[in-house]
Amino acid sequence: AVEDETPHPRQSVTVRVPASSANCGPGYDCIGLAVDLWTEVTVSRAEKFEITAEGDGAAEMPKDESNLLVTGVKAAYDTAEKPMPPLKYHVVSRIPYARGLGSSSAAIVAGIIAGLVLAGHRLPVWGSESLLQIAATIEGHPDNVAPVIYGGFQIGIHNGTRWVTERVPCPPGTQLVMFIPDFIGKTSAARGVLSDTISRADAAFNIGRVAFLVHALAMGNLDNLKWGVQDRMHQPQRAEALYQHLYPMIKAAEEAGACCAYLSGAGPTVMALTSGASGDIFTQREKERTDFSVAKAMMQVAQTFGVKGRIVVTLPTNEGARVVKVDPPFSSEYITFRDNV
Repeated sequence: AVEDETPHPRQSVTVRVPASSANCGPGYDCIGLAVDLWTEVTVSRAEKFEITAEGDGAAEMPKDESNLLVTGVKAAYDTAEKPMPPLKYHVVSRIPYARGLGSSSAAIVAGIIAGLVLAGHRLPVWGSESLLQIAATIEGHPDNVAPVIYGGFQIGIHNGTRWVTERVPCPPGTQLVMFIPDFIGKTSAARGVLSDTISRADAAFNIGRVAFLVHALAMGNLDNLKWGVQDRMHQPQRAEALYQHLYPMIKAAEEAGACCAYLSGAGPTVMALTSGASGDIFTQREKERTDFSVAKAMMQVAQTFGVKGRIVVTLPTNEGARVVKVDPPFSSEYITFRDNV
């Protein structure tokens, strides 16, 4: 259901969306983490359709209506039961494109939010999570779109009627150290190497690991994370067929002090979680953390396997997508919203 609470359509809107890291080992298609790398999308009314982009992956990004950003906007207007006007899109991308960091889900969610704002409509959340329903229906699963919408660690399932999510706490001081290869990872190829069936033993293995992962996060037991991210459902198959560097890199990261490491989404990015960060890391003694040693170990493995790429160190984020600029603004002489939106 859509509530027509803002009947005045907007002329333009800028939406900020985070990257995300899905699966987190055994949580195939149901667990994801919001990552503190952000893309900003501006959608404006125009005389004709246009997409421009700058930043990470801008050259690889589709510039026609196949772009998932456009898919999201269309879904918003369809939900609002309003005709979609000609629009122009400008993307400032800081999420690596097609690297297993949720660039597609970020585009979908940004498009839906932008479309709703431009159309002047709002969606109910409590008891329905309507925005999640639209996004997960487009994506096919909630593991990326849920953290993009809400931030944090998210568990998402379909309860037979609709998609539902719950947040899992993220231990303080957690950092994300990721090796991002230079090559694109196609989700279709990564799914193509997986079998349609798994054994009872492998199912039991993954069930136990997911439970261990959620418990370790909820209790802040960092020592158990390395067991909690183990997987038999997709990582071994993808490592054998596509990413020979995966398990050596996981092993090297953990030996260098990482709490855990896993294949981010469908790959090719390898994600490691480290601990010990407090305040601004550039004023903190380096030996109190393990991010640098883990990054060095991961890069050494990459060089051994001849895989070119880069290391990015950032944090999980508890914040999800949000509007950062809109014309005309929501703020007025009586109330000022964050960032004067």
